[in-house]
Amino acid sequence: MDAMIDLSNTILETQRLILRPFCQEDLMDLYAYASIPGVGEMAGWKHHQSIEESQIILDMFIREKKTLAVVFKFNQKVIGSIGLEKTSEELDESYKLRLGRDIGYVLAKDYWGQGLMVEGVKKVIEHAFNVLNLDFITCGYFIHNHRSQSVNRKCGFRFLKEIKYETQQNTIEITNLTVLDNPHHQ
Repeated sequence: MDAMIDLSNTILETQRLILRPFCQEDLMDLYAYASIPGVGEMAGWKHHQSIEESQIILDMFIREKKTLAVVFKFNQKVIGSIGLEKTSEELDESYKLRLGRDIGYVLAKDYWGQGLMVEGVKKVIEHAFNVLNLDFITCGYFIHNHRSQSVNRKCGFRFLKEIKYETQQNTIEITNLTVLDNPHHQ
């Protein structure tokens, strides 16, 4: 069952990152990373074609209150996002009566391979379990997305099942659906 989420007053910090709600001043940073070919496609959405498209997504992030901006402390740029999305329809019955969310993340290409997303995702998981009191978090990644698979593995998710995911581009991607149970709810 999807837990109600409101991250509009949430600010989390790691050694290199600040995770905070998006604001209108983030538009240019969002467009800078979301317009690079190959970034969005790894998550099932086409890279942004215009600043107007990024504005629509930014407005959605602010309105829906479930996505945090990933800010790199050393230059104060927004370099990605981490969101707590609705859970998959493909969940096993044992999860449908428990409170959970699906975590999704994207990172600017220039920052890949530095362990930043693992750092950010672990912090959001900690918040989701200790503050939001979720029972579980799922995460899906396309089987060809080895970077997301690595983040997933390093954050302790376990394989649940292989599913077919329809992207915003109307393609079907074979996806590994994984889960992480709240250790305090065992």
